[in-house]
Amino acid sequence: MLHLNPDHFILKPAFATIHCEPNWQWRKRDKPLPNYDLFYVWSGEGTVVLNGKPYNVQKGSCFLFKPGDETTAKHNPQKPLVLSYIHFDLKELPQLIPQEYRIVQNRIIFESLLTRYVRLFLVKTFGAEIEAKLILKQLMIHLLREEQVPESQMSNESNSLLETIQESANYIQQHPSDPHTIESLAARANLSPPYFSQKFKQIIGQTVRSYIIRMRIERAEHLLYYTGMTVTEAAEALGYNSLHFFSRQFKKYTGKKPSQIR
Repeated sequence: MLHLNPDHFILKPAFATIHCEPNWQWRKRDKPLPNYDLFYVWSGEGTVVLNGKPYNVQKGSCFLFKPGDETTAKHNPQKPLVLSYIHFDLKELPQLIPQEYRIVQNRIIFESLLTRYVRLFLVKTFGAEIEAKLILKQLMIHLLREEQVPESQMSNESNSLLETIQESANYIQQHPSDPHTIESLAARANLSPPYFSQKFKQIIGQTVRSYIIRMRIERAEHLLYYTGMTVTEAAEALGYNSLHFFSRQFKKYTGKKPSQIR
C-alpha cells in the first residue's frame, strides 16, 4: 500500500468510533469479510479471533482485516471496548501490506489521523472524500513504518520521555478549555520549557501552541454540531475572550465559519 495512488482506495460508508455496549459481541458472519477493515482499540479489554487465531486486545491494538478473513470478537463488559473501524476496498492488489495485527507504538499521531477521518463526514466537508483517501494512505504508511523500523530506532528518546510527551498531548486533548502554556505543561511534565517544547514538536509533529489550538477547535466543532451551543457559548466554554479571534482561528483550521457548522 506504500506505493498505491490514494485514488486507488475505495471508501466504504461503514466507519465509526463507537463505545461498545456491555453485551456487545461480534458473531461469526455467514460469509467472510468482503473488504478491508482497519480496526483499532482505544480502550477496554477483549478477545478477537481472526481466522481461528485468538488475540487478547487492549489499548493500541490494531488489526487490518482483509477480504476473505473470518472474524469474531467479544469483550469484558466491565471494561468495554472503545474502537474505530474503517472499511475500504482497493482497485488493485498492493505489493506491500501491513501485517494483520500489531500494538501501535506511536498512538498520538495514529489516533489523530483516525479521529480526523471520522470527523470529515460528520458534516458536508468540502473535499472530504479526497482528504479521507489521503488519510487512509497515511494510516497504512504509519503501520508499515512501524513494521519496517525497529522500535529502538523509531526515536532516540527513552520510553519514559515518549510516555511523558504523549501523556501531555492527551492531557491537552482531554482539557482543551484550560489556559495551557508551555511553562505550565513543562512544569507538569517535570521538564524545562525549551526542552519540553522541542521534544513535543519532535514526537507529536506539531508545536505545542498549534496542538492546543487544534484541540480547542476540534472540541468547538463537536459542541457546535452536537450540543446546540451558540457560537458565543462555545467560544466562552473553550476560554476565548474574543469572539472575533475565535471565529478567525476556527475558519483558519476548518475552512468554515463557526455559524456554518452550527
